[in-house]
Amino acid sequence: MDQEHARPEHDDAPPTLAGPTLITVDGIEGGVARVELPDGTTADWDLASLPRGVREGDVVRLHVEHGDLEIEIDHAETDRRRTAAQSQLDALNSAAPSGEIDL
Repeated sequence: MDQEHARPEHDDAPPTLAGPTLITVDGIEGGVARVELPDGTTADWDLASLPRGVREGDVVRLHVEHGDLEIEIDHAETDRRRTAAQSQLDALNSAAPSGEIDL
């Protein structure tokens, strides 16, 4: 197992959680979703183990309730993160020179 991966590829076993956990879907290719875990590592999960309709960039909330694993897309957190990322990009672009660049 690659050290960057906290779980084996295509592992459908539910993670062990002490409380609500947020993961981010970094990419989807075929039936595999690359997710970023809270500790910053990534793992490849079967897309079927995530909520239907999940897209790249979505934040997914994992929560154990009475021994059952609940997984849902956190639309509010997804929107918050997308807005923050867009603001950072806009700030970077506002400092960029405009017009022709002389070399």
